[in-house]
Amino acid sequence: MDLISVIVTTYNWPAALELCLDSLFAQHDQAFEIIIADDGSTPANQTLVQAYCAKSPVSIQYVHHDDQGFRAGTIRNKAVASSQGEYLLFIDGDCICPADFIARHRQLAEPGCFVPGNRVLLSESFTQEVIEKHISLHQKPLRYFMSLRLQKKINRISAFIQLPLGFLRKLQPQKWQKAMTCNLALWKNDFLRVNGFDELFEGWGFEDSDLVIRLIHAGIKRKEGRFAAPVLHLWHRHNDKSKQDLNYQRLLDRLEHRDFIAAKKGVSQYLE
Repeated sequence: MDLISVIVTTYNWPAALELCLDSLFAQHDQAFEIIIADDGSTPANQTLVQAYCAKSPVSIQYVHHDDQGFRAGTIRNKAVASSQGEYLLFIDGDCICPADFIARHRQLAEPGCFVPGNRVLLSESFTQEVIEKHISLHQKPLRYFMSLRLQKKINRISAFIQLPLGFLRKLQPQKWQKAMTCNLALWKNDFLRVNGFDELFEGWGFEDSDLVIRLIHAGIKRKEGRFAAPVLHLWHRHNDKSKQDLNYQRLLDRLEHRDFIAAKKGVSQYLE
């Protein structure tokens, strides 16, 4: 594997995205591209983001569509259609990546597997402090995060511990729970095989779980990324969950139909 395509989803929060991009710009492994998947930010915020992108030491693209509510699956499909890498790594634009994040995911990559990493949540007050002071969390040592945990500024410290779990990473090959696109890696061919995100999932909720379930139905196995490749997730208010119940019911239907693999309305519509 050579090039990794990092898909970064964002919406009207350039201050958080700058922290995210700073952590990507500082990666030890630079064999990747960045594709900003903007789910409808305002023109003013678009301008801020595009100006910051000019600092990137790696290839970077900016993909945007109009604001029609939460359509993260749709904008991610559009971003993948513009990608050049053979391996995809999805993160959110309010996530900060340790400097070895790309390198660790590259080590975990394996044919026939998808890799969900985990996350460390920041408190609301500490998130504000990080943004106001532009704290470079990706450069901080483990002892710094131990101190944060004692102050209850983060929810855990265990995610930073790197363990050589070997075969234990594949003990739950069909587990779909807690595999989220704030930290999820998979082969692009596998993504295309299931036709990407199903855009029938509009509004917040379960579009990432649906993707993972269809990957499992297609024979792609889970390889655990915990204790290897965490992200730091800034605190934010919950999205509008008015369509959560509808999306969850659609998800339950997918679980029952193991022959359902390809999204009805997915990434294929954006491919040449």
